[in-house]
Parts: sequence; structure tokens; C-alpha cells
Amino acid sequence: MNPPDAILTQSPGLPRSPDGDPVFPEPWNAEAFAMTVHLHAKGLFTWSEWAAALSAELHKPGRAENGSDYFDCWVAALSGLLTTKGVTDADAILALQHSWQRAAEATPHGQPIERANDPLV
Repeated sequence: MNPPDAILTQSPGLPRSPDGDPVFPEPWNAEAFAMTVHLHAKGLFTWSEWAAALSAELHKPGRAENGSDYFDCWVAALSGLLTTKGVTDADAILALQHSWQRAAEATPHGQPIERANDPLV
């Protein structure tokens, strides 16, 4: 297993600051990264499997050449691995995505978005 620092060095497409530190434009980007590192550390997938899944997403037709959709690719790769490994299915991921969207739309401006704000939960 790789420690998080080694994982960072093995993620060449990860946006970085001038000092080389990872940059997460949005909090959810950092959360997606942390979930991936955690699931890898728990043995759900190897880093080679992860790299292959992320690379496949990054190279799909229609992806942004400037890398602006990097974390969208990251989440798609993680979702794909979760379904491939039988942790969940695509319908459950889509339902959760819709629930978070409803929660975001129902959350008053300036308040933290919580899934409990989804009017259908």
C-alpha cells in the first residue's frame, strides 16, 4: 500500500500550487481525493487499477483539453471502480447524486449543504 504522500507523487495530473502542493479548487475535490486514498488504503483497489481507471476517464472523447474537468473525471473513475468491485451500482450512485442536487437547491444561501436538506429524504 502506498502512503498518501507517495500517492500524491504518483498523481501527475493533480493540480498543484507553485510549491508543488495539491490544489483543490472546491471542497468536494478534496473529499473525492480523500475517499479514493482511503478506499485504496482499505484494499478495495490497487493503485494500478486506480491509475488505469482515471487515465481511461481523462482520455475519453469530449474531455476538456485544459484539464478543467479533472475532478469530474476523478469522480467518474471512482464511481466506475465502486461499481466494478460490486460496492454499489450505477443506479445507487445516480440516486445519491440527485439527492445531493436537491439538497443543494433547497439549502439557503450561505448555509452548508447537507443531504438532510433534500426534501425527499
